[in-house]
Amino acid sequence: MAKGKESKPHIGIFGRRNNGKSSLINALAQQDIAIISETAGTTTDPVKKSMEITGIGPVILVDTAGIDDFGELGDKRVKKSMKTLKTIDLAVLIITSNTLEEPERNLIKEFEEYATPYFIIHNKSDIEPLQKESAGQWEQEFQTKVIDFSAIKSGKPEEIVAALRKYMPESAYKTRSLVGDVIAYGDIVLLITPIDIEAPEGRLILPQVQAIRDILDNDAVAVVVKEREVDSLLRQLNPRPALAITDSHVFLKADASIPKDIPLTSFSIVLARHKGDFENYIKGTPHISNLKDGDRLLILESCTHHVSCDDIGRVKIPRWLSNFTGKQLDYDVVSGLNDLPRDIHDYAMVIQCGGCMLTRKQLINRLKPAVDAGIPVSNYGMTIAYIHGIYERAIAPFVQMEESSYDYL
Repeated sequence: MAKGKESKPHIGIFGRRNNGKSSLINALAQQDIAIISETAGTTTDPVKKSMEITGIGPVILVDTAGIDDFGELGDKRVKKSMKTLKTIDLAVLIITSNTLEEPERNLIKEFEEYATPYFIIHNKSDIEPLQKESAGQWEQEFQTKVIDFSAIKSGKPEEIVAALRKYMPESAYKTRSLVGDVIAYGDIVLLITPIDIEAPEGRLILPQVQAIRDILDNDAVAVVVKEREVDSLLRQLNPRPALAITDSHVFLKADASIPKDIPLTSFSIVLARHKGDFENYIKGTPHISNLKDGDRLLILESCTHHVSCDDIGRVKIPRWLSNFTGKQLDYDVVSGLNDLPRDIHDYAMVIQCGGCMLTRKQLINRLKPAVDAGIPVSNYGMTIAYIHGIYERAIAPFVQMEESSYDYL
């Protein structure tokens, strides 16, 4: 259940079966957009609902299955609901009957593990009101708000909307500029975009489009050229580019063509810094030199796409890595947000694509198991730059490298 193409804030609704999660969504929307039933377990899988909340704007509400579901099928439903924690920006925990026990406490631990802000709604207050003593205890213990509410009897849920505004992280609304802090007004940014078998018919790939828009948003000039025309263009272009961004698989050609005094990086590295785990990419990429025979690498593709005979992640990177290291390496490739085929500890290294279809939170959480396990992580562009010997140049526009910080040997 990827957030990917939806950049609106995502709000996850969690709780036990029949606690009124769907009723709450209808109350927020002021219309029936979620199925309500007295039968526990009506919501079986996480369901995304796009809506507008007054005072907040467009959001995606994620209606999840009950956390107390049971049996083989119920366990699968609960696991699917828990996976949404990797994608949501804010969680709302629904309780009833003044009951907050082990299932809710375990869920709160997961909220905290994924650094997901949350608050608690005590629903069905028309049947049993929230006890003030319990509310005070939980607010003190969990350092969040507890709201008494009846999705059936209450009018407009102003207090809940206020809590949504309060606890929604700014990162859910704001995304920083791709290159705005490294270019200035009127700068020329040269974009090197190969048109080959991997290029989509009749259009540019998403990172290239995003870069063009970001350059224009920062009142600079985007000049787009294929790799074969770079040399002739540079002889005519005046003023010279303040920055050049290339597709990773023509890094060598770009490095040879772009004068050393012009900063050069790649679309993938721009994205890595924009919303990936850039700090850990910097730490992990040099581990490529330490790979040994029999090591298994995990290659993560953010999106599903047609696999060409010379695919960058499945063909080129493995080939380049094998040639660079001279080692016999094994690879697993996982697309989208699918489950891993092995335990994370089975991998010597993880290499993530640029992540143009994912949010920063999805990318960070996708890499979190590897980072927590101490497994080096890298990014397509940074890996390609490293094995081609232009790593320092490629990351220089974004970091002040200190020679002592990196040991490539």
